[in-house]
Amino acid sequence: MKGVILAGGGGTRLHPLTKITNKHLLPLYNRPVIFHAVEKLVEAGIDKIMIVASPGYLDDFVSVLGSGKELTSKRTGKQVQIVYGIQNEPRGIAEGLWIAKDFIGGDSVILHLGDNIIEDDIAEHVANFKSGAKIFLKSVPDAHRFGVATLDGQNRVIEIIEKPKEPKTDLAVVGLYIYDNSVFEKMDGMPLSGRGEYEITWVNNKYVEHGTLEAGRINGAWFDVGTFDSLLAASLYMKKKYDSQQVGQ
Repeated sequence: MKGVILAGGGGTRLHPLTKITNKHLLPLYNRPVIFHAVEKLVEAGIDKIMIVASPGYLDDFVSVLGSGKELTSKRTGKQVQIVYGIQNEPRGIAEGLWIAKDFIGGDSVILHLGDNIIEDDIAEHVANFKSGAKIFLKSVPDAHRFGVATLDGQNRVIEIIEKPKEPKTDLAVVGLYIYDNSVFEKMDGMPLSGRGEYEITWVNNKYVEHGTLEAGRINGAWFDVGTFDSLLAASLYMKKKYDSQQVGQ
Protein backbone atom coordinates (compact mmCIF):
# COMPACT_ATOMS: atom_id res chain seq x y z
CA MET A 1 0.00 0.00 0.00
CA LYS A 2 1.23 3.49 -0.92
CA GLY A 3 0.49 6.67 1.00
CA VAL A 4 -0.62 10.04 -0.36
CA ILE A 5 -0.78 13.21 1.72
CA LEU A 6 -2.59 16.21 0.26
CA ALA A 7 -1.01 19.50 1.25
CA GLY A 8 -2.25 21.91 -1.40
CA GLY A 9 -4.97 24.53 -1.30
CA GLY A 10 -4.89 28.23 -0.57
CA GLY A 11 -5.73 28.09 3.14
CA THR A 12 -7.79 31.27 2.76
CA ARG A 13 -9.51 30.83 6.13
CA LEU A 14 -6.09 31.24 7.74
CA HIS A 15 -5.17 34.51 6.04
CA PRO A 16 -2.97 36.46 6.64
CA LEU A 17 -0.79 33.60 7.97
CA THR A 18 -1.14 31.64 4.75
CA LYS A 19 -0.17 34.62 2.63
CA ILE A 20 3.43 33.80 3.55
CA THR A 21 3.41 30.01 3.92
CA ASN A 22 1.33 26.91 3.29
CA LYS A 23 -1.04 26.02 6.15
CA HIS A 24 0.51 22.56 6.41
CA LEU A 25 3.81 24.22 7.35
CA LEU A 26 2.33 26.32 10.14
CA PRO A 27 3.43 25.34 13.66
CA LEU A 28 1.26 22.96 15.60
CA TYR A 29 2.77 23.70 18.99
CA ASN A 30 6.38 22.56 18.43
CA ARG A 31 6.25 20.94 14.97
CA PRO A 32 4.81 21.73 11.53
CA VAL A 33 1.30 20.45 10.85
CA ILE A 34 2.50 18.16 8.02
CA PHE A 35 4.70 16.14 10.38
CA HIS A 36 1.67 14.57 12.02
CA ALA A 37 0.25 13.10 8.80
CA VAL A 38 3.64 11.77 7.71
CA GLU A 39 4.30 10.13 11.07
CA LYS A 40 0.79 8.67 11.19
CA LEU A 41 1.36 6.84 7.91
CA VAL A 42 4.87 5.70 8.84
CA GLU A 43 3.57 4.35 12.17
CA ALA A 44 0.98 2.37 10.20
CA GLY A 45 3.70 0.70 8.12
CA ILE A 46 3.53 2.88 5.01
CA ASP A 47 7.00 3.50 3.61
CA LYS A 48 6.32 5.04 0.18
CA ILE A 49 4.59 8.42 0.45
CA MET A 50 3.77 11.17 -2.03
CA ILE A 51 3.16 14.72 -0.79
CA VAL A 52 0.89 16.59 -3.21
CA ALA A 53 1.40 20.34 -2.82
CA SER A 54 1.00 23.66 -4.60
CA PRO A 55 3.97 24.61 -6.80
CA GLY A 56 4.79 27.79 -4.88
CA TYR A 57 5.55 25.89 -1.69
CA LEU A 58 7.15 22.73 -3.04
CA ASP A 59 10.66 23.81 -2.12
CA ASP A 60 9.53 24.51 1.44
CA PHE A 61 8.14 20.99 1.82
CA VAL A 62 11.36 19.52 0.45
CA SER A 63 13.36 21.63 2.92
CA VAL A 64 11.29 20.35 5.84
CA LEU A 65 10.78 16.70 4.86
CA GLY A 66 13.45 15.96 2.26
CA SER A 67 13.38 12.45 0.80
CA GLY A 68 12.36 10.83 4.09
CA LYS A 69 15.91 9.92 5.07
CA GLU A 70 15.23 10.68 8.74
CA LEU A 71 12.33 8.20 8.84
CA THR A 72 12.65 4.43 9.09
CA SER A 73 10.14 1.96 7.67
CA LYS A 74 8.52 -0.27 10.28
CA ARG A 75 8.08 -2.88 7.56
CA THR A 76 11.58 -3.06 6.07
CA GLY A 77 13.83 -1.22 8.51
CA LYS A 78 15.07 0.91 5.61
CA GLN A 79 14.53 4.57 4.78
CA VAL A 80 11.01 5.78 4.11
CA GLN A 81 10.67 7.20 0.59
CA ILE A 82 9.01 10.59 0.21
CA VAL A 83 8.33 11.99 -3.25
CA TYR A 84 6.36 15.02 -4.39
CA GLY A 85 3.54 15.82 -6.77
CA ILE A 86 2.26 19.22 -7.90
CA GLN A 87 -1.38 20.34 -7.84
CA ASN A 88 -1.33 23.55 -9.87
CA GLU A 89 -4.83 24.67 -8.90
CA PRO A 90 -6.88 23.82 -5.78
CA ARG A 91 -9.44 21.70 -7.60
CA GLY A 92 -10.32 19.19 -4.95
CA ILE A 93 -9.21 16.13 -3.04
CA ALA A 94 -10.05 13.70 -5.82
CA GLU A 95 -7.82 15.58 -8.27
CA GLY A 96 -5.02 15.45 -5.70
CA LEU A 97 -5.36 11.68 -5.56
CA TRP A 98 -5.43 11.44 -9.37
CA ILE A 99 -2.13 13.33 -9.54
CA ALA A 100 -0.59 10.42 -7.58
CA LYS A 101 -1.98 7.79 -9.99
CA ASP A 102 1.34 6.85 -11.60
CA PHE A 103 3.08 6.80 -8.22
CA ILE A 104 0.44 4.44 -6.81
CA GLY A 105 0.67 2.13 -9.81
CA GLY A 106 -1.19 -1.13 -9.16
CA ASP A 107 -1.21 -0.77 -5.37
CA SER A 108 -3.93 0.20 -2.96
CA VAL A 109 -3.60 3.62 -1.33
CA ILE A 110 -4.20 5.41 1.94
CA LEU A 111 -5.06 9.07 1.42
CA HIS A 112 -4.45 11.45 4.33
CA LEU A 113 -5.40 15.13 4.25
CA GLY A 114 -2.38 16.96 5.59
CA ASP A 115 -4.39 19.38 7.70
CA ASN A 116 -6.13 16.60 9.63
CA ILE A 117 -4.66 15.57 12.98
CA ILE A 118 -5.75 12.03 13.94
CA GLU A 119 -4.68 10.49 17.23
CA ASP A 120 -6.07 6.98 16.67
CA ASP A 121 -3.67 4.19 15.74
CA ILE A 122 -4.58 3.21 12.16
CA ALA A 123 -2.05 0.40 11.70
CA GLU A 124 -4.67 -2.34 12.14
CA HIS A 125 -6.93 -0.77 9.51
CA VAL A 126 -4.04 -0.69 7.05
CA ALA A 127 -2.93 -4.26 7.81
CA ASN A 128 -6.44 -5.68 7.48
CA PHE A 129 -7.49 -3.84 4.33
CA LYS A 130 -8.23 -6.15 1.39
CA SER A 131 -10.44 -4.45 -1.18
CA GLY A 132 -13.11 -1.81 -1.69
CA ALA A 133 -12.74 1.38 0.32
CA LYS A 134 -12.80 2.50 3.92
CA ILE A 135 -13.68 5.90 5.34
CA PHE A 136 -13.51 7.07 8.95
CA LEU A 137 -16.27 8.83 10.86
CA LYS A 138 -16.36 11.06 13.92
CA SER A 139 -19.40 12.50 15.73
CA VAL A 140 -19.04 16.29 15.76
CA PRO A 141 -21.22 19.29 16.68
CA ASP A 142 -20.46 21.16 13.42
CA ALA A 143 -21.01 18.45 10.83
CA HIS A 144 -22.03 21.00 8.17
CA ARG A 145 -18.32 21.81 7.71
CA PHE A 146 -17.57 18.32 6.41
CA GLY A 147 -18.78 15.44 4.30
CA VAL A 148 -21.56 13.82 6.34
CA ALA A 149 -22.39 10.09 6.28
CA THR A 150 -25.73 8.40 6.82
CA LEU A 151 -25.74 4.77 7.99
CA ASP A 152 -28.40 2.07 7.81
CA GLY A 153 -29.48 -0.24 10.62
CA GLN A 154 -26.53 -2.54 9.95
CA ASN A 155 -24.07 0.37 10.30
CA ARG A 156 -23.39 0.44 6.56
CA VAL A 157 -22.83 3.71 4.69
CA ILE A 158 -25.81 4.48 2.48
CA GLU A 159 -25.04 8.10 1.58
CA ILE A 160 -22.45 10.84 1.96
CA ILE A 161 -23.34 14.50 1.38
CA GLU A 162 -20.60 17.12 1.08
CA LYS A 163 -20.98 20.05 3.49
CA PRO A 164 -24.78 19.94 3.80
CA LYS A 165 -26.55 23.02 5.16
CA GLU A 166 -28.76 20.76 7.28
CA PRO A 167 -26.88 17.52 8.06
CA LYS A 168 -28.95 14.36 8.49
CA THR A 169 -26.46 13.02 11.05
CA ASP A 170 -23.51 14.27 13.10
CA LEU A 171 -21.10 11.77 11.48
CA ALA A 172 -18.34 13.74 9.79
CA VAL A 173 -16.08 11.99 7.31
CA VAL A 174 -12.55 12.73 8.50
CA GLY A 175 -9.63 13.32 6.16
CA LEU A 176 -8.43 9.72 5.97
CA TYR A 177 -9.43 7.22 3.27
CA ILE A 178 -8.25 3.80 2.12
CA TYR A 179 -8.91 2.69 -1.47
CA ASP A 180 -8.19 -0.31 -3.62
CA ASN A 181 -6.84 0.33 -7.11
CA SER A 182 -10.30 0.48 -8.67
CA VAL A 183 -10.57 4.03 -7.29
CA PHE A 184 -9.21 5.42 -10.53
CA GLU A 185 -11.79 3.60 -12.64
CA LYS A 186 -14.48 5.04 -10.39
CA MET A 187 -13.25 8.54 -11.14
CA ASP A 188 -14.18 8.13 -14.81
CA GLY A 189 -16.76 10.77 -15.76
CA MET A 190 -16.43 12.68 -12.50
CA PRO A 191 -17.87 16.20 -12.87
CA LEU A 192 -16.67 19.41 -11.28
CA SER A 193 -18.86 20.30 -8.33
CA GLY A 194 -20.60 23.62 -7.82
CA ARG A 195 -17.54 24.62 -5.81
CA GLY A 196 -15.33 24.05 -8.84
CA GLU A 197 -13.69 20.95 -7.34
CA TYR A 198 -13.45 17.23 -7.99
CA GLU A 199 -15.03 16.00 -4.78
CA ILE A 200 -13.81 12.89 -2.97
CA THR A 201 -17.39 12.46 -1.75
CA TRP A 202 -18.38 11.65 -5.35
CA VAL A 203 -15.77 8.88 -5.40
CA ASN A 204 -16.89 7.53 -2.01
CA ASN A 205 -20.48 7.40 -3.18
CA LYS A 206 -19.36 5.28 -6.15
CA TYR A 207 -18.15 2.71 -3.64
CA VAL A 208 -21.50 3.04 -1.86
CA GLU A 209 -23.24 2.18 -5.13
CA HIS A 210 -21.10 -0.96 -5.41
CA GLY A 211 -21.69 -1.90 -1.78
CA THR A 212 -17.95 -1.87 -1.05
CA LEU A 213 -17.58 1.14 1.26
CA GLU A 214 -16.71 0.29 4.85
CA ALA A 215 -16.78 2.79 7.70
CA GLY A 216 -14.56 2.90 10.76
CA ARG A 217 -14.90 5.19 13.77
CA ILE A 218 -12.37 7.65 15.14
CA ASN A 219 -12.47 7.35 18.91
CA GLY A 220 -9.57 9.60 19.88
CA ALA A 221 -8.90 13.26 19.22
CA TRP A 222 -9.35 14.61 15.70
CA PHE A 223 -8.71 18.11 14.43
CA ASP A 224 -9.18 19.67 11.01
CA VAL A 225 -6.84 22.62 11.39
CA GLY A 226 -8.35 24.76 8.65
CA THR A 227 -9.50 27.56 10.98
CA PHE A 228 -7.80 29.67 13.64
CA ASP A 229 -9.89 28.09 16.39
CA SER A 230 -9.15 24.50 15.34
CA LEU A 231 -5.44 25.25 14.84
CA LEU A 232 -5.28 26.72 18.34
CA ALA A 233 -7.25 23.83 19.86
CA ALA A 234 -4.95 21.28 18.22
CA SER A 235 -1.86 23.18 19.35
CA LEU A 236 -3.07 23.28 22.95
CA TYR A 237 -3.87 19.59 22.80
CA MET A 238 -0.37 18.80 21.53
CA LYS A 239 1.23 20.99 24.20
CA LYS A 240 -0.69 19.14 26.91
CA LYS A 241 0.32 15.80 25.41
CA TYR A 242 3.98 16.87 25.13
CA ASP A 243 4.02 18.19 28.71
CA SER A 244 2.57 14.92 30.06
CA GLN A 245 5.21 12.93 28.18
CA GLN A 246 7.97 15.11 29.64
CA VAL A 247 6.66 14.56 33.16
CA GLY A 248 6.67 10.78 32.59
CA GLN A 249 10.34 10.72 31.57
